[in-house]
Amino acid sequence: MRLHHLLRATALAGAFLCGPLLAAEAGKPLPAIEDFFNNPDFSDAVLSPSGKYLAVRLGSKTKRDMLGVVELDTNAVKVVGNFSDADIGRYAWVNDNRLVFTATDKDLAQGDMRYAPGLYAINRDGTGFRQLAMRNGKPFITSGSTLGQRELLPWHTYLMNQDGAQDSEFLYVLDRDLSGPGQLNHVDLVRLNTANGRIAAVADRPGNSYYWLLDYNGEPRLTVTSDKGTASMYYRDPATKAWRKLGDYERYTGRGANFRPLAFGPDGTLYVVSWHKSDVAAVYTYDVNTNKLSDQPLVKLDGYDFHGELIMGKGKLLGVRHLTDAMGTTWLDADMKAMQQKIDDMLPNTVNLITLPKRAESPWVLVTAYADIWPRRIMLYNSQTQKLTLVGSSHPAINPNQMARTTLVHYKARDGLSIPAWLTVPQGSGKNLPMVVLVHGGPYVRGNEWDWMPDAQFLASRGYAVLQPEYRGSTGFGTRHFVAGWKQWGLKMQDDIADGTRWAIEQGYADSKRVCIAGASYGGYATLMGLVNDPDLYKCGVEWAGVTDINLMYDGSWNFTSDLPEAYKQYGMPQLVGDQVKDAEQLQATSPLVQAARIKQPLLMAYGTADMRVPLPHGTKFYKAVKQTNPNVEWIEYDEEGHGWKLPKNRIDWWGKVEKFLDKNIGTAAP
Repeated sequence: MRLHHLLRATALAGAFLCGPLLAAEAGKPLPAIEDFFNNPDFSDAVLSPSGKYLAVRLGSKTKRDMLGVVELDTNAVKVVGNFSDADIGRYAWVNDNRLVFTATDKDLAQGDMRYAPGLYAINRDGTGFRQLAMRNGKPFITSGSTLGQRELLPWHTYLMNQDGAQDSEFLYVLDRDLSGPGQLNHVDLVRLNTANGRIAAVADRPGNSYYWLLDYNGEPRLTVTSDKGTASMYYRDPATKAWRKLGDYERYTGRGANFRPLAFGPDGTLYVVSWHKSDVAAVYTYDVNTNKLSDQPLVKLDGYDFHGELIMGKGKLLGVRHLTDAMGTTWLDADMKAMQQKIDDMLPNTVNLITLPKRAESPWVLVTAYADIWPRRIMLYNSQTQKLTLVGSSHPAINPNQMARTTLVHYKARDGLSIPAWLTVPQGSGKNLPMVVLVHGGPYVRGNEWDWMPDAQFLASRGYAVLQPEYRGSTGFGTRHFVAGWKQWGLKMQDDIADGTRWAIEQGYADSKRVCIAGASYGGYATLMGLVNDPDLYKCGVEWAGVTDINLMYDGSWNFTSDLPEAYKQYGMPQLVGDQVKDAEQLQATSPLVQAARIKQPLLMAYGTADMRVPLPHGTKFYKAVKQTNPNVEWIEYDEEGHGWKLPKNRIDWWGKVEKFLDKNIGTAAP
């Protein structure tokens, strides 16, 4: 098989890619729901350490995903890994000749999953296959498997998110000690020979580690442990192998040591993220001998906490990838800066992220390109020929000319706090539109970035403006913004969402009589509290997998398992969400379950029967309560789904129901 038979090459110089976007044609059929919510046609590709080979996941809607390797000089493709009854999961290069991969099943929802991912290794020519880790206690039967006599690693063995040295047959894997769903006791780091399955060494740990950081040479150099809600950072001396504490902080609130480890440079320099004398986190170097931060930050972003990674190569720091409104790269290396400019000139309408091989011996790099109107595409760029080749597109059926633009806006909350929000406006006039206020989950995470967002784009394609507030408590926008959201469920966090809705109405984007609030998880909670607190503002609500009572998060239900860690309930929730004893009155006043009778607007609800983060009783108890006084409540259960919908058929079904519900209440079919 040749690459051009499998992957479509493109010159990427046409007007469609690089020229101005055209307005959507009047009367053209709407994009299908499936185009937004099917699994990606193509999701990833990984260059080998030399850059001479490309590992890709191959598959289709009707076939199991396989692992393929492309020899880039010849474009020859070879399938090296496949299962008869599973799909290829994660995969990574051990060295330039050998890969490891896991198994998964894209056709099963959470409640039907019966196996762990396992771990397997194979050479890029298809030889040397070996199973390395069990799947739930049993060897996973695979066509062509030649299991050796050596005992397999336990099922709770997982790949790291770090490449390691990639220069031998060894790699480090994680052994997670679990006492139940979501209950992680500690993580051991295991050095594994992928050729014979032997455990060559196990890195000792100074406590109950839950995070490990390898240095540039792929050796364990730092770990973070947890004890009763306190996180401790330890540095491992390369000469003595002894661990030395660098600092402590509260694991869930972050209070304490004002830095977090980021990466080690080729010279052993430790780079950290710190809030030193600033509201936003920046990148500093940290002297492990003197325990001091550098005087000046290496990278500091205006208005944003640093989130990203350092890009190493050629024995030095080449650049920094960082997130502001969108992902971007600041290159410190002149050659990489020039390459970025050439690629950006070829793809002027997209964010273009370059991924380098570990030790480049070829001219190939990977480019991930995307925009608010453009789903992700992965390409190969040849630095010698200066040509781009399309490897794959995540959602090729999506036409960017039919998508809506997304803008980061800011508005003032009633107490003066500036709230960022994502505004997606359908093509056309963009004034006095029906609007969906889409609330992100978490809640103590960043909700979105400038990217193609299938939910917002789907709603916009149906004529709805979409507002997605980064309400207080959302991370990434500075410490003040984060801390302002502590213990504000249903209170100031809710006010931020309402104030954003009123801002959109005042600006003329939204019709005040046609606004619906929607969200999942915490976003589902905020949907219900929005209907309670602001009945004049929201015509209807859509919530799925939503929290309906904070006390239920603590206490759960005897016949439903929760994966919410006990440590988080004990040390995190009392400070971030509310203390069951000290804040009992507040938790009652901000409980949708307790306030259910106040909700009179039409409401669409959905839950997964296998959800362990927000178990089913959150939904069933609330539905029973609200139906006593509100006849306009629709209830949906997705059998075996967890916290959100994994299966495309359920996502497509759900958003089809959302479309009909919105149309009936605030769309063209509304009274």
